[in-house]
Amino acid sequence: MNDLVEFYRNQYPFDLLTDQEFNEVFSKAEVKEYSSNEFIIHEDESDESIDIHFLISGLAKNIMHRSNGKQLSVRFYYPGDLVGVMILLTSGEMRFSVQALEPVKTLRFKRSTFLEVMSNNTQFSKVVMDGISHLMKSLYDEIKYKSSTDEQDDRELYKKRAGAYMEPPAFIHPAESIEKAARMLQQKKIEALIVSEDNKNLLGMVGYGDLLQAYFENSHKDSVKNHMSEESYSISDQEFIYDALSYLKHHPTEIIPVHHKDKIVGILRQSSFFTIKNSVYFDLTYRISNATNLEEVQTLSPVYNSRFQEFVASLIEDQMFAYDIAELITNYNDRIHKQVIQIAEDEMVAEGYGTPPINYCFLVMGSEGRKEQAFSTDQDNGMVLADYDQSKNKQHIEQYFRYFSEKINAMLDQCGFPYCKGDIMAKEDKWRQQTSEWRQSINSWIEKMDAEEIRDFTIFADFRPIFGDFSLAYDLKKYVTLRVQKSLGLHQLLMKDTLRFRVPVQPFGRISGVGKKRTLNIKKSAIMQIVNAIRIYSMKYGVEAINTVNRLEALAEQERFHPRDVENAKLALHRLMLFRIKENLNQMQTDQPLSNELPLNKLNKSERRSLKDALLIAKRLQQVLELSYNRNRVM
Repeated sequence: MNDLVEFYRNQYPFDLLTDQEFNEVFSKAEVKEYSSNEFIIHEDESDESIDIHFLISGLAKNIMHRSNGKQLSVRFYYPGDLVGVMILLTSGEMRFSVQALEPVKTLRFKRSTFLEVMSNNTQFSKVVMDGISHLMKSLYDEIKYKSSTDEQDDRELYKKRAGAYMEPPAFIHPAESIEKAARMLQQKKIEALIVSEDNKNLLGMVGYGDLLQAYFENSHKDSVKNHMSEESYSISDQEFIYDALSYLKHHPTEIIPVHHKDKIVGILRQSSFFTIKNSVYFDLTYRISNATNLEEVQTLSPVYNSRFQEFVASLIEDQMFAYDIAELITNYNDRIHKQVIQIAEDEMVAEGYGTPPINYCFLVMGSEGRKEQAFSTDQDNGMVLADYDQSKNKQHIEQYFRYFSEKINAMLDQCGFPYCKGDIMAKEDKWRQQTSEWRQSINSWIEKMDAEEIRDFTIFADFRPIFGDFSLAYDLKKYVTLRVQKSLGLHQLLMKDTLRFRVPVQPFGRISGVGKKRTLNIKKSAIMQIVNAIRIYSMKYGVEAINTVNRLEALAEQERFHPRDVENAKLALHRLMLFRIKENLNQMQTDQPLSNELPLNKLNKSERRSLKDALLIAKRLQQVLELSYNRNRVM
């Protein structure tokens, strides 16, 4: 340590300090070491616990945590960079985490001493502040770029898409004056302008609030770029409209830009939504995202919230496709999961366990992974952890995530998502692994899988990230897709398993029921036959989509399925899912236990015909699969 101190005595910017200031700063400094993926600073730490680090060796990255559950990496730190100063100087207004990308060594300074020296030594302070100014510009540039290319969080949620509601955008060049912007707003009778250099790419927005502030400051001659708002929420023209409406209702923004890929093609504003009457969905989702404790989230859960149930019933009356309703229910459940995980993280800190020591990604699997949920569901989830084998804190990391995952699963259970009977949950070691362990497990799975494990694999195969470092899940998904596509043995096992459960419809159309009440398990005996068959074809042809309708459309694009067959399969899914959702609503209204059992004797003639037609399509898919298997022995 003494050698290190002497080395930095003559290094910039510490050579700007007096001997006394240097001794004050370095006498209380300590060398800290971090393994790959460990956090140097976590955004959930209190201000009092954050110190200032000088990066001695290694590489680290800056992570901004976003409200949709994703993490956005926006900057790297290199040896010689100061870490943590910006958080302290902004009094916590700018929050982010700093994570080691490789083994990192830092010199940690005591915050109070460092800030006191900064306040006394203007030369040293200027160097530090100039560095922060450059960092701020770098952060905003990268956020702006990554936001424009980021994948949309929630796919279509509703029947109407943003493209159907948007209005033409009004652009202004960043070099134009505030005065010109004011005239344009008045002439076009619009609330805000899109700031762009090429009338395509979004740099920011300037609205009445920004102009008013500029005039108050007597800065009306300034260029627009000095007063525009740079971080703008935007929506794809292909997304359903309700998420945009939810945002607009609860956030003070004049307009929402609509983009097609990375090009701005329109805007949404308050008046764009006058034809939409029902506000239940965005009221409930807003309450979820602002819930601070489990009791609040629990009351908003689909199985406990009558307003949400009535809302879903109204969508059925509006003849919305059942697979779109299932997607909406899933997206709603996603929001609950994300809020539960955030509350669990907060509780870990409050209980003294601290913030997550490394990056992780929470996965949902099965029907939630495919966005095909009804009200009757249980938990199917897991967790991918960044590799930590080389960490000195390996035992602590394992204990932390074991307790953390148990807490999440218990909270979800309280919110109406029962524990999985097959133990497919993040709290189980098998479903909570490092990236390298997951790859080993997948290799072993594919090479040695038996008939019992195949059902676990079909649930796992449909995994989707909803919280944390999504890149961990994306990398794993690519690996799985590649390994599965090449494994003909796995295709055979999957087909054998699917063909074990026959669609219960007889040659002359009679539907086979079970027991005295003649019930049909609509999920296991019908929906899953379509889902499983389409999954097998998707695996064979390398389709990465998870949702069954998306898989069908991708197979049609590849000319593996005829468009007519795709439409038939989608129609069958719609009818079967509709039966399931309607029966779940009936069960909740009559205080019956939630299940997927459909009582056949309660169906009228029209419902029987609709069910029979859907089952025949599912059976046809099974037959095609069986013929392919018997003819080729492999797909």
